[in-house]
Amino acid sequence: MSQILIYGVPRAIFKWNPAALRGWRIGPGSIAVDCERMASDHSYSITLSNNRTEKAAIDYVMAQDPRLWVPTPASRRLVLDELGLSRSFSRAFDLVRVQKPFDVGSGLSVEEIDSVSLIELKTTRKLLPELPRGFFFGATENEFDLARKLGDRYKFCFVCLHPESMGYQLLTLEELEPLIRTKRTQYQINL
Repeated sequence: MSQILIYGVPRAIFKWNPAALRGWRIGPGSIAVDCERMASDHSYSITLSNNRTEKAAIDYVMAQDPRLWVPTPASRRLVLDELGLSRSFSRAFDLVRVQKPFDVGSGLSVEEIDSVSLIELKTTRKLLPELPRGFFFGATENEFDLARKLGDRYKFCFVCLHPESMGYQLLTLEELEPLIRTKRTQYQINL
């Protein structure tokens, strides 16, 4: 377990367990903090917040455009199969858009599959008066690969939920690339 001493911080700021401090050398006015626990709790709360933000973004764009629908895991696979794409792309899009509103329960016909666009949401609550300028987001290589394969039929949907600049903008990869100021690779590794 990783622990660190924080000096000069009033103990009342943190919840702590005095029994866990046995064996620590603690100076006056300092506390011990379990860093792994704090990081885990913080990561969990960020994930919950991000999930709520994404849900709000989905609700917002679907209220604006009745041609959008949220695919189930099974319908993701079916859409990818019909488009002749690998199922490894099943998490590279959040929404599906068709040319005209339809009853999701009735399914898509082969003709409608030809008009399907896959939409990947990127969401923020930051004030962005010039949406999407100023947007900071993460994207996977899978998303970029799918965007290259589908061209105009894959869109990044930038959603701003700030009350003073609420809106969204759909961009293809070709439209997005000239707007990108910086881009870096980040590896997320599971062991």
